[in-house]
Amino acid sequence: MANYPEALDHMLAAWNEPDSTKVRSHLEKALGTAIRFVDPSIDVSGIDGFEKNVHDVQSRLPGAVYSRTSGVDSQHNFHRYHWAIHQEGQLIISGFDVTETNELEKVTCVIGFFGEIPDSTL
Repeated sequence: MANYPEALDHMLAAWNEPDSTKVRSHLEKALGTAIRFVDPSIDVSGIDGFEKNVHDVQSRLPGAVYSRTSGVDSQHNFHRYHWAIHQEGQLIISGFDVTETNELEKVTCVIGFFGEIPDSTL
């Protein structure tokens, strides 16, 4: 059994769902109603906005596979992990998310970053 909320697996399943009519079902299992999703390309709130983003990205990257590329490190309802998107076996983009869950273990916030953390300029 994982040491993080199942909501994170349901959220990932939404990104990988090939049947667009089933994406919402995954998201309802994963997300709090006031979900906020932020990454370098978007800042959206609510399940409707999150779902629209999933469909938009899937339409731009048909057949892409979304995966976690690390374990999940959790503390105080915050969870961090690395992820990647591959299409036709090629890496499209990788990144890092920090998510927050509520007392019901639903995701309330996703803060995503693309690529590796830059080296220090010090």
